[in-house]
Amino acid sequence: MSNSKTHILVTGSSRGIGKAIIESFGKDDVTVVGQSTAGGDDLVAADFTQDGSAPLLWQQALDRLDGRIDVLVNNAGLFQPNPLAAEDWLESWDRTMTINLTSSAELCRLAVLHFRQRGEPGRIVNIASRAAYRGDSPDHWHYAASKGGMVAMTKTIARAYAKDGILAFAICPGFTMTGMAEDYLASRGGDKLLADIPLGRVAQPEEIASIARYCALDAPPSMTGAVLDANGASFVR
Repeated sequence: MSNSKTHILVTGSSRGIGKAIIESFGKDDVTVVGQSTAGGDDLVAADFTQDGSAPLLWQQALDRLDGRIDVLVNNAGLFQPNPLAAEDWLESWDRTMTINLTSSAELCRLAVLHFRQRGEPGRIVNIASRAAYRGDSPDHWHYAASKGGMVAMTKTIARAYAKDGILAFAICPGFTMTGMAEDYLASRGGDKLLADIPLGRVAQPEEIASIARYCALDAPPSMTGAVLDANGASFVR
């Protein structure tokens, strides 16, 4: 990145991985704007289920960051079960896709346009999931599909815009100790799921945040397009 203060937008930053990502920049010369559905705690409110929320968030972040964003971190996500027999199966599918993939795509598009208009380099860090490659439970087709789409999108951005100095990275965590994972571990039997992780434990949010920080600030340009796994060797490619 340049020697000037780096401006960063992080979505889904009220708790878990997103909050840890913002905290990981504590010693860096950066200015960070975070987002959550409800806002508060100096976070911009944006409900990604609502049309126009992603462009509005982008503009509000630009307003807070003096018209310049250097790094976009797409972390906002939804992980809710969607049983095959559920009457609202398609509605649940669409909601997850909208939050996990479509809103991220909208923000990626705005970021690429912004970087190219300014004629300056920029970075995109997308928080995907192990599910993009391994798949997920029978109740989580939608989640796995959304994260697979995010990885494919990241690779496409990296290939298309590297010549413009626009770098893109995807991070694929396995289970991470956030509220979503805790609920899932409790409902599915934590001991059995942990037995599938050779490391013997789930990741901590700070571990994933350290990878995101590296991609946002320090990863060399030749790493663009990289997909970084962090799953305790529960899935190795």
